[in-house]
Amino acid sequence: MRVLHLVSEKTWRGGEQQVAYLIAELQQHQVESYVACRRGSAFEAHCKQFNIPHLSLSFSKLALFGDARKLKVYINRHHIQLAHMHSSLAHTLGVLSHVLGARAALVLSRRVEFSIGRNPFSTFKYNYSGIKRILCVSDSVRRQMAASIQDGSKCVTVYSGIDLEKAAASPTRNFLRSTYQVPQGVKLIGNISALDRHKDYFTFLETAKLLKERGIKARYFAIGSGPLEAVLKAQAVKLGLREDVVFTGFLKNAKQVLPELDVFLFTTVKEGIGSTILDAFANRVPVVATSTGGIPEIVRHGQTGLLAPVREAVALADHVQRVLADPQLRDYLTEQAYKLVLTFTQEQTAIRTLAVYKEVLGVG
Repeated sequence: MRVLHLVSEKTWRGGEQQVAYLIAELQQHQVESYVACRRGSAFEAHCKQFNIPHLSLSFSKLALFGDARKLKVYINRHHIQLAHMHSSLAHTLGVLSHVLGARAALVLSRRVEFSIGRNPFSTFKYNYSGIKRILCVSDSVRRQMAASIQDGSKCVTVYSGIDLEKAAASPTRNFLRSTYQVPQGVKLIGNISALDRHKDYFTFLETAKLLKERGIKARYFAIGSGPLEAVLKAQAVKLGLREDVVFTGFLKNAKQVLPELDVFLFTTVKEGIGSTILDAFANRVPVVATSTGGIPEIVRHGQTGLLAPVREAVALADHVQRVLADPQLRDYLTEQAYKLVLTFTQEQTAIRTLAVYKEVLGVG
């Protein structure tokens, strides 16, 4: 089986990691993987490093038709049987190449909880007949997608998975505490995600303020970068948290420092599934998160973590305080979460994805 993955983003985030996992696992099942990626992107570098056959394109909105023609030629020349589109822009390019004559079945991944656009082209591309399946990262995303398109039966749930061995191996000992001079006895509470609006670090900061007012001795880590970094730093100062919140920026060893946290505090307002939560599970770090999107499908309140409504800083602070004060609760939550994450591996994601490929192509 020959599959081409369309990866449009410049940077490397959770979606790109999922594609990399998928390609590696599919190789174990004798699937030949090809990639169409953005020129100069992190994924292009990944393809070069691991000798993955790839086509580099501009993925510029101004050059979409030119890119689509190149993609059509590449697909037909290499006898690609199925093209897997992994983002909105990849979706657009894949559909255009198919309209122009690319002879490959199309499948689409949907990892975000956002509503689809209502303009005529969005309506066209999401209902395009050449798309045989839409792989949704959670049941929540699947329900939303199924209600938004003409043929909701195309939508299936395929959960993201993690590399369990890497996620739970070789932690960086005391990196946060030593690098940022955090005294012993001060708890470490953090989030690993982009500093953008839908991750809602504003509520993260409000929660930190409440915990500080309650006498909780903690340092709060915002691990990531993004467009709201300057605004969030100013907000932290405004809330009197200048010395309490650390904005680390992007950390290459983010997953390795995760085990240092006493609580993983995830305050997003929209989320397909939250693969970093799975990493926290793998490292037995207790999770307090907002009940949105696909998160309740993995953070089961009182069993694998604690949930609070979106933007409810008081409830989030209550949950964090409860976890810190109750070692038995912490141990129970982390043990149950670890058992659950054993079923959310990259191997399982690949097996379920391959089953969809075979169904679409009509092969055994």
